[in-house]
Amino acid sequence: MPLLTRMVGVPLLVDIRPGAVDALAPLLADHRISSGGRVAVAVGPGQGEAIAQRLAGALPHAQVVHVDGGTLAAGQALATTLRGDFFDAVVGIGGGRLLDTVKWSATLTGLPMVAVATNLAHDGIASPVASLEDEGRKGSYGVQLPVAVVVDLDYVRQSPARMRRSGIGDAVSNLSAIADWELARAKRGETVDGIAVTLARTAALAVLDHPGTIDDDEFLVVLAEALVLSGLAMAVAGTSRPCSGGDHEILHAVNHLYPAAGNHGELAGIGALFCTWLRDDSGLAARLSACLARHGLPRTPAEVGLTDDEFAAAVSYAPRTRPDRYTVLEHLDLDDAAVRDRVASYVAFCDVPSRGA
Repeated sequence: MPLLTRMVGVPLLVDIRPGAVDALAPLLADHRISSGGRVAVAVGPGQGEAIAQRLAGALPHAQVVHVDGGTLAAGQALATTLRGDFFDAVVGIGGGRLLDTVKWSATLTGLPMVAVATNLAHDGIASPVASLEDEGRKGSYGVQLPVAVVVDLDYVRQSPARMRRSGIGDAVSNLSAIADWELARAKRGETVDGIAVTLARTAALAVLDHPGTIDDDEFLVVLAEALVLSGLAMAVAGTSRPCSGGDHEILHAVNHLYPAAGNHGELAGIGALFCTWLRDDSGLAARLSACLARHGLPRTPAEVGLTDDEFAAAVSYAPRTRPDRYTVLEHLDLDDAAVRDRVASYVAFCDVPSRGA
């Protein structure tokens, strides 16, 4: 019989709610990840330490490992620690840098990994990608998905407001990434994975017009689910394509040229709005602009500490960050002068009050 469906790997459990951390010990046992709680608990310098202390009574056989996340070296050091003992799994508790580091270490050692997210800054919570620095340069590395994802809204609400807003920018940027993927299909015959697109688009639209704020549990649940869905979209596609197009090329270019400017989600949001505006998709551009403005996210270069000329330089540099990727930036192939003109017009678009209403 021909195979008419495909198997898609997903986490065993996604638990998003206030107080979710308190269910971590039974989660490990009930899902046969670790019946005896013999796990390594990797924590960073933020809320992870407090959570690990809170779990000490429920997981007396766990070993807490302090990790300065975000680099390949830190991931390799953690992997060495994991190989030095017998663990059933590794639990990462923290933000994106910490979780990416633990995902990389779990992949190196073959251990199952449980992601406990303390903020919603980007879609790496449940993605098959780790963004890590190596000798000052940031790269993306393929990793195994977490076997379980826990998001405790009590801790998310304690995270800086800017980090919660960041996740919004990353989620809605999917719409620009999808448009770029469809452009690559039309112009280069690139295959588009419809299931991955469905997941990524559903995630973005759930956030785009939602009336809630980063202080509402209802909205934070939608945002967390959107970021998880985005990660699964990348896993289904086997590429970051459904969540990364010209928007993320601009993000990576800014990170390389002006590393102090903006954070991941802020730059993803600006990149998505700029690329959507470049496509002359006025309807979606207006909705993206309104969403970013409503949640207090930046829309112009100045709002992330860049001059218009610096942003234009990043746009010109952006295609070099993903040489194999075809987006609206590669399609238009603008020279430096044309890019500067487009950036000036884009800033004028953002300055129209009705666009951000």
